[in-house]
Amino acid sequence: MQKSRILFKYWLPPLVWMCLIFSASADAKSYQHSSALFEPLLRWLFPHMAQAQVEFFHHLFRKTAHLTEYSLLALLLWRAIRQPQKTDRGSQPWRWDQAGLSLAMVFFYAATDEFHQIFVPTRTPLVSDVIIDTTGGAIGLLLLWGIGKILKHW
Repeated sequence: MQKSRILFKYWLPPLVWMCLIFSASADAKSYQHSSALFEPLLRWLFPHMAQAQVEFFHHLFRKTAHLTEYSLLALLLWRAIRQPQKTDRGSQPWRWDQAGLSLAMVFFYAATDEFHQIFVPTRTPLVSDVIIDTTGGAIGLLLLWGIGKILKHW
């Protein structure tokens, strides 16, 4: 009973998030779908913006989404690895090996996600996306560490 409880409480959230990432990367028209929402909003806010600028901001928006989704994945994996208990109440010290394992898992998943895109029409696997995704994971973990340091001193 305890092992299944740990599985559902700690490992199910990152697994569900990974499935969501996988399904999004399987979308053959991902660029068109995001541009159908983002570009009209940008044109409404800035009606005189040149098309090249609209495309630049759309690209920046998509890469920021990569950073964000993998940042959240790193945090969910860190939580699953750490498995904090109710009795800890912040007393469990930060462990860089746990953060490192979480980041390694993010890197591996990002790489397999890009490999998966080889088989999706209109998608292009990019090493730069793996770097962006892993950077997002690192940013998420560093923010968590920094917030923990700040809260510890309050």
